[in-house]
Formats: sequence, structure tokens, C-alpha cells
Amino acid sequence: MVGTVGGAARAELFWHRMAIGLAIFIVFGFLQFALRGFVDPVAAPFWVHLHGVAMLAWLALLIAQPTLVSRDNLALHRKLGWAGAALAIFITCLGIFTGVASLLLHRFPPFFSPPYFLALTVVESLAFGAVVWAAVRRRHRTAWHRRLMIGATIVILEPALGRLLPMPLMIGWSDIPVGLIQLAVVGIVALYDRRTLGRVHPATKAVAAIVVAVRVTIYLLSMTPPVVALAEKLAGG
Repeated sequence: MVGTVGGAARAELFWHRMAIGLAIFIVFGFLQFALRGFVDPVAAPFWVHLHGVAMLAWLALLIAQPTLVSRDNLALHRKLGWAGAALAIFITCLGIFTGVASLLLHRFPPFFSPPYFLALTVVESLAFGAVVWAAVRRRHRTAWHRRLMIGATIVILEPALGRLLPMPLMIGWSDIPVGLIQLAVVGIVALYDRRTLGRVHPATKAVAAIVVAVRVTIYLLSMTPPVVALAEKLAGG
């Protein structure tokens, strides 16, 4: 029994550290970008700030949930879980709205073409929402639930990476380094799986497949005539 309890505590510690690591990386990516003078927070529309607050709330929730489990506070964990599900829906919708509004107001990065930016914001937002939905559906299968919740956050690492990588030098092929870094993060979970389970968990493999599928979908979708036409119309081109 002691060994089981100790193993459970170590498991929660791993997921807690993963959540903290992702949160620090994402916050650092945006913070250093602002401190370098590449963005004017005062000039940003209110929905941009709202999206930022929603994402901070998501990261805080991601960190808090393993802590609650380790403290055996499952009642609050479940309540916050449903709040997190609602928050994920809000983030998904707001992410799509922010992408479209950015095109209309010409506030998207100049190194992205309008079709690529539209595909990027819509596909990543929908993928995030879909993975969180899958995690909620599998909330009683703890191993799947944990990995999918972390996986949903890995899927939306691109905005932080875009503020750290030399994106203007990677026009047309930025999906490759972004995808590789995301897969490297998934690899941390895979190594944990191998150490604790002796194999890579199917959920970890699913997250890796989703990461690849999202990058490929964004790239291909951005070249389809309907998306190109819609994006150019939104951007006034």
C-alpha cells in the first residue's frame, strides 16, 4: 500500500511539473516579446487581453488540478474540471474570433500570409477544443485524461514559439521547427511512459499524431482556394 501511495504521489508530481514547465514556457514567450517592444499592450483590442487572461486561467488550472489530486481533494478537482471544460470552449471560440478579427484589422504578423494565419488560428483553436473534449470524455480513465489535457496545451504552444523563434527567417516552413519542438515536449511524456509503464501509452501516441496532423492540416488548408479567398476577403486583399 505504501508503495502504491508513493507511486501515485510521484505520478502527480510529474504531471504537476509538466504543467508548470508548459506554463513558464508560454508566459516567458509572450513576456519577453512584450519586453523587447514588439507589442503595444495599450493599443491591443480588449479581446486580445481577454484571450490572454483566459489562457492564464487555463495554465493556472492545469497546474492546480494535479495538486488537488495529490491532496485527495477530488471534489474540488471535479468542480474545477467542469469549469475548465467551459473555459476550453470559451478559449476555442475566442481564439477563432481573435484570428478573424486580426485579419479584419490587419493586426496579424507580417511574415504570415492571410490564408496561413486564418488556417493557423482556426485549426489550432479547434484542435485544442477537441482534445480537451476528448480528455473530459475520458475523465474516468486517468492515464488518458492526464495525457490529453497536457496534449491540448502542447497543441497551442505555437503562439509562444512564434515569439521565440526567428519566424521571418522561416517563412513557408515554420511548421517543421514548431512541430518538432512540440513533438520533443510529447517525447518527455513518452520517456516518462517508458520509465513507469515500460511502453509508450496510447494516449501519448495519439497526442503525437494530433500534433503532426495539426501542422500538416494548417499547411495544406492554407493553400486551398476557399480558404485563400476567404482570408483575402477578410484582410481586404
